[in-house]
Amino acid sequence: MPRDPCVSAATPTPFINRLIDALPDKERNRFMGRCESVELPFGTILCEPDAPYESVYFPVAGFISLVMRVGSHRPLEMALIGNEGMLGVTLALGVDFAPMRAVVQGAGTALRMSAEQFQQQLHDTPSLLHMLHRYLYVLMAQFSRTAACTHFHEIEPRLARLLLTTHDRAHADHFHLTHEYLAAMLGVRRSGVTIAAGALQQRGLIRYVRGEIRVLDRRGLEAASCECYDALIADYAQMFAQGVAD
Repeated sequence: MPRDPCVSAATPTPFINRLIDALPDKERNRFMGRCESVELPFGTILCEPDAPYESVYFPVAGFISLVMRVGSHRPLEMALIGNEGMLGVTLALGVDFAPMRAVVQGAGTALRMSAEQFQQQLHDTPSLLHMLHRYLYVLMAQFSRTAACTHFHEIEPRLARLLLTTHDRAHADHFHLTHEYLAAMLGVRRSGVTIAAGALQQRGLIRYVRGEIRVLDRRGLEAASCECYDALIADYAQMFAQGVAD
């Protein structure tokens, strides 16, 4: 059973969820009025594969990792969800069950709505459904690209890509990612991550001490990454450029 995040009583974060923000004013205000703000503590499991969604989440700050486990192997990260997306988008297809485990990898806040109410909102908010169809396409492309990247690319550029996608969603130049976590998410041995992280640090792109990572040279990290990062950014840019007006 997923652990339940705590309803936030704190001052609202200045960040936004871009899917919700893209809605027309009237629909956005109505939709947000049916959400509640919650804190997402690090390590919280929000859903398990093949279990029905209880709630959907629209991250505002922080991020959620989607991971897939095959047999006795360690889970492999397939995607990160930050304030550009949501958890539970397959409900827009009429699929009530989660395809992967979702775990909070970056603590923060999110807007939460029950799965039942969200399905009703899809009928009442056609512009949201239109946007989520675009978002589903981007996720499908991301899953496919992650699988290909894992097979074809070396560890160092893949690590750079993972650090960039995390940096985009952390809203800060520093975040916490252990060698053990990075190895699991990349599907490699811990020693491989140690060597790759050391190479990036030696080049002055990051500083990595006891799981605490600070991005020192963003442009250099982009140059060190495989082309999969640029492709992902282009997919999201196109999605938001088209918006809900088409």
